[in-house]
Amino acid sequence: MLKSDFVSLSEKNAELKKQIRELTQKLQLAEQGSDSARKQVLALGTQIKAGPFGTVKSLRTNPTILPDESVNPRLAKILEEIAVDKEVIVALANANVKAMLEVQIASIKRVGITNYLVVALDDYIENFCKENDVAYYKRDPDKDVDTVGKTGGNHAVSGLKFRVLREFLQLGYGVLLSDVDIVFLQNPFSHLYRDSDVESMSDGHDNHTAYGFNDVFDEPSMGWARYAHTMRIWVFNSGFFYLRPTIPAIELLDRVADRLSKAKVWDQAVFNEELFYPSHPEYIALHASKRVMDMYEFMNSKVLFKTVRKNHELKKKVKPVIVHVNYHPDKLYRMQAVVEFYVNGKQDALDSFPDGSE
Repeated sequence: MLKSDFVSLSEKNAELKKQIRELTQKLQLAEQGSDSARKQVLALGTQIKAGPFGTVKSLRTNPTILPDESVNPRLAKILEEIAVDKEVIVALANANVKAMLEVQIASIKRVGITNYLVVALDDYIENFCKENDVAYYKRDPDKDVDTVGKTGGNHAVSGLKFRVLREFLQLGYGVLLSDVDIVFLQNPFSHLYRDSDVESMSDGHDNHTAYGFNDVFDEPSMGWARYAHTMRIWVFNSGFFYLRPTIPAIELLDRVADRLSKAKVWDQAVFNEELFYPSHPEYIALHASKRVMDMYEFMNSKVLFKTVRKNHELKKKVKPVIVHVNYHPDKLYRMQAVVEFYVNGKQDALDSFPDGSE
């Protein structure tokens, strides 16, 4: 019995020691994180005193990284040739989206945008770009990327961007990521603020949903405290966003790519969770600055088909920078209608489509 008790106590002691080691490691990591944060603050500059009331402004624009051409010399050479002011539009495409890519490329050329690059995910798109004098980049073989890239549909291909874009940022370039279901009507680089790590178009359809609002939740059983205030905003669209080459922007790509590699989840949901979830117990949040693009300049298809086309003043006066057909499955036909309306002036080009999908 004594031997049995001794063995049992020894096992409990070993388990307690293991717990102590794990807790010690967590404490050390927390201390390292705290010290890391302090070092980052000190690295940004000397400490200063706060100014008078109303004059204090926090840091909004993070410094860009030091470019490292060694990460991909071949891509560095391509970007050096086509980028304008160290910025480039990047679109990922395979044979499945070729028809939409044709409409997009035509709109790019019509506007006169030269810093546009297609990441060709298969040989078909590579040959298409060669034949049509479109700048392209074909990645080195990568089994994980190539399997999805060559056969995946729109959503699957969309998730690859978070792995592909990292090298662009490491090379020191600002990247405007564009899905292929987007028509360009003006040069977007003339409409960016460049004051944040992430600048993204919104899935919102009015000022409240696009830019945020105070949503009050009513729980009558709580009596005096029945009203709980919540903050809401429609998600950033992961099919059209601008990233500055900063550490937070690269960390965002890493976080999203890591989560997408471990679970079958929608890339846009993960993109927004990483941007908006705050730090809390056992979770350290991403600290990236962010900006929502003007919803009438960078227009989603819900805004266009539910609001703008039915409002005489908006239809007449608003000319978007881009239109993203993200809310509708009949993407190609609506893209063609957008061109007919905004480029060719056909006033009834948008009228035959339903508000949503049938």
